Amino acid sequence: MRPIIFSKMDFSHSNLFGYIEDLQELTIIERPVRRSLKTPEEIERLTVDEELSDIERAVYLLSSGQDIQGTSVVANLPVLMRQNPAETLRRVLPKIREVLHVAGVEMQLTAAVSFLTVLQEESVSIHTYSHSFLHIILQNVEHRDAGVSNAWLETLLAVIEALPKETVRHEILNPLVSKAQLSQTLQSRLVSCKIMGKVANKFEAHIIKREVLPLVKSLCQDVEYEVRTCMCRQLEHVARGIGTELTKTVVLPELVELARDEGSSVRLAAFETLVNLLDMLDADDRSQTVLPLVKSFCEKSFKADESILVSLSFHLGKLCNGLYGIFTPEQHLRFLEFYKKLSTLGLQQENGHNDNQLHLQTLEQEKKYISVRKNCAYNFPAMIVFVDPKNFNLELYSIFFCLCHDPEVPVRYTMAISFFEVAKLLNSDVYTIHKELVTLLQDESLEVLDALVGHLPEILELMTNGGENSGSESKLLSIPDLIPALTTAEQRAATSLKWRTHEKLLQKYACLPHIISSDQIYYRFLHRMLTIILTNNVLPVQKAAARTLCVYLRYNRKQEQRHEVIQKLIEQLGQGKSYWNRLRFLDTCEFIMELFSKSFFCKYFFLPVLELTHDPVANVRMKLCCLLPKVKSTLKIPTDKHLLQQLELCIRKLLCQEKDKDVLTIVKRTVLELDRMEISVDAFQKRFYKNDLLAQEKERQEHLLLEMEQLEKEKQKSEGRSTNINDKMLEKKRRDSKTSSLLAKSINLSVSGSSSGTSAGKEEKKSKLVRSQSFSTQVLHPKYSNIDKCPNKSSATAYTSSLSGMGKSCMLSFSDDSFRTHSPGNSGNAAFPSSSSRNLFNSADPKSNGNKESQSRRMSM
Repeated sequence: MRPIIFSKMDFSHSNLFGYIEDLQELTIIERPVRRSLKTPEEIERLTVDEELSDIERAVYLLSSGQDIQGTSVVANLPVLMRQNPAETLRRVLPKIREVLHVAGVEMQLTAAVSFLTVLQEESVSIHTYSHSFLHIILQNVEHRDAGVSNAWLETLLAVIEALPKETVRHEILNPLVSKAQLSQTLQSRLVSCKIMGKVANKFEAHIIKREVLPLVKSLCQDVEYEVRTCMCRQLEHVARGIGTELTKTVVLPELVELARDEGSSVRLAAFETLVNLLDMLDADDRSQTVLPLVKSFCEKSFKADESILVSLSFHLGKLCNGLYGIFTPEQHLRFLEFYKKLSTLGLQQENGHNDNQLHLQTLEQEKKYISVRKNCAYNFPAMIVFVDPKNFNLELYSIFFCLCHDPEVPVRYTMAISFFEVAKLLNSDVYTIHKELVTLLQDESLEVLDALVGHLPEILELMTNGGENSGSESKLLSIPDLIPALTTAEQRAATSLKWRTHEKLLQKYACLPHIISSDQIYYRFLHRMLTIILTNNVLPVQKAAARTLCVYLRYNRKQEQRHEVIQKLIEQLGQGKSYWNRLRFLDTCEFIMELFSKSFFCKYFFLPVLELTHDPVANVRMKLCCLLPKVKSTLKIPTDKHLLQQLELCIRKLLCQEKDKDVLTIVKRTVLELDRMEISVDAFQKRFYKNDLLAQEKERQEHLLLEMEQLEKEKQKSEGRSTNINDKMLEKKRRDSKTSSLLAKSINLSVSGSSSGTSAGKEEKKSKLVRSQSFSTQVLHPKYSNIDKCPNKSSATAYTSSLSGMGKSCMLSFSDDSFRTHSPGNSGNAAFPSSSSRNLFNSADPKSNGNKESQSRRMSM
């Protein structure tokens, strides 16, 4: 065995000195932390007398406190206004006004929010607010910090809506004339532009024309492109304030000029404003002014000005539908092709305008193209309206396919959101997008699935029942693909960490009984729900699965399957080893009481629930006690009198034997609640009339399901019998057709043999006996061979009885036909039934039989 060799540690003076230096560096690092603690003097300055009132404390902190304390007072201003508005306005608000002159960004932002909150809560009248707060807001709107200025501007715009017109005119509009001049700062002119848009909706058209429009024109011609852009975006509000006529003569020329501006942001703002104002323009303005501008924008978007491409793709749906009435067929097709081009932008190497530009796309271009395709997905329902849903399959299906299979998640996510709108527009042709629904259900991104699940019940209902023109074959064909897609989607959501998506999916799957058959739900979904309840670790997911399982059980149409599920719920949940499963059993019982009738719950779940009063876990007993009032409400007197006695017995045991204090407290509270409850009786009562009607309706539906199941069983049995009868009837018809071919010969033979002697009569009797034996062997032998194939005795006996009845009916019909054909007065009446029966049952060699008969008759003659 080799000795263990330890590495030698160097304890020389130099190395020890190095270790000490390292330790000293660590102590140096810790020193600033110790110095950052408050000294006793600082703590003394931060301490406030507890006997001060809220108003006095606020004044003290604003006067001599630190910034963080002053910010706290400003944030608490709405509370002070609710408690004591008069004192707050008299003492606190002037201090805030003084502090805001030198306050930092944090206090400024807090003050803007607090002032807006005071306005929204209406702590004071609008007159008092404008007198006390408006001047402070106007002073800080032009703050040097852009963020602070925007915060105060948002507060001011909200205040303008609430202020009376005269106050707005004197306090805001009149000073605005000087603030909008070129001599003012850029920030001041930008603020003036936004105030213009807000004020335009406050006054009448003639006031706006006289006082506002001159300022609007000057700001549209400002030297700074930021001001022109800001004012251009406010022109929509101005136009709606002044009306259609002034918009056509004043606003539209300004927009046309701004659309040709040298700044790309100004052109973009002008384009978006034009699109938003389409509803205010008449057909002439649209065709002569707007349409040429839009066409130039579309042409430049690919060639020279790609900055407008994202905005153009976003507004294209609104633009196409707004100009729909003035499009020629050629222009209609041109805009449709433009949309198709945008929908696949970036998915091909070609950039869109030149074959020589086969360069690699930069990252920014890639992001831009993704945004364009996302906007195209957003506008897809509008484009269906543009081309007419009848032409969807021809014009837009290929684009729909590309967008649903786009490599980028945001595009597919947008398509999933708009899928329901597309399905509604297609109506009877909704089956054409079934494959894309399956694709999105199986998408690798759970975000796409989550977006689709929001309207999944409505989509599935449209898929299966979508329109009169969609044939039943297409509906039936859609279901086999949907079911695997739905199960795959649920399994993917279950294996992910996004439990909210899984919960949402399970909740929406409760619609499946209205979409697919009961057997498909039973074999593909119901047992899966039970597995989720037993194995999943997320409580909301388990509850969603439990409720969906109860819905499936509610609409299940086979009693055997219902009994099997109920038995599993009781055994695996109610009597499960884990207390967690027993808690979920109580949740499931709560859903059953909600969805099923009272009699159903009392029949299957009442006693298993009461058994949990003996549960060893206190949490289970506690939850059960909270559920007992609902349990008692399911009882009806005198039908459920024995169950009421069981309930009272369990409560007595809990009161006497319960040792847990928390459970005992809940038991006592539950007993008081149960004593106050009134039990409904079998007959209707006025106070429970609505509940009794609802319970009766649930009971009626449950009985209806049982009757439907019984009818289906009887129908299957009758179909089985009818198939056997049909087989016999077809065989009889086939033989009758052979008999009719020999009818003429047999008639001639019977006439010729009418004078036959007694020997011939004896031969006929013998032949009849032989034929009757052959009939019995030919008809009954296959029956007995089929009896051996029956799985059990009962089915065999039923089968033999049905077949024996059929045999009798066949024999009776045969004899009736024979007697009905011949008149009793004919001397040859005995020969015809014998020949017909011979032709019917011994038709293997009719010629030989005929020859033998003719020979025997010749001999007898």
